[in-house]
Amino acid sequence: MSNVKNYTEQGGDKTVIEGELVISNGGKLIFNEKELKPASTQADSTAGDVEGIVADFNALLSKLKAAGLME
Repeated sequence: MSNVKNYTEQGGDKTVIEGELVISNGGKLIFNEKELKPASTQADSTAGDVEGIVADFNALLSKLKAAGLME
């Protein structure tokens, strides 16, 4: 058995990362042909009613979708 933390299994169908994966400037993380990127910050909710919470939650969902983290 090898002491290598990061490796691709024979055939290339599976890559294992036990170490750190660094994506440098200009690098991209692609999943299902879509680029994944950090979601925009969502402020803590200060809503005082259900409608306000719904608006805050929908804003969060929009940001996750824009980042490619949800469809």
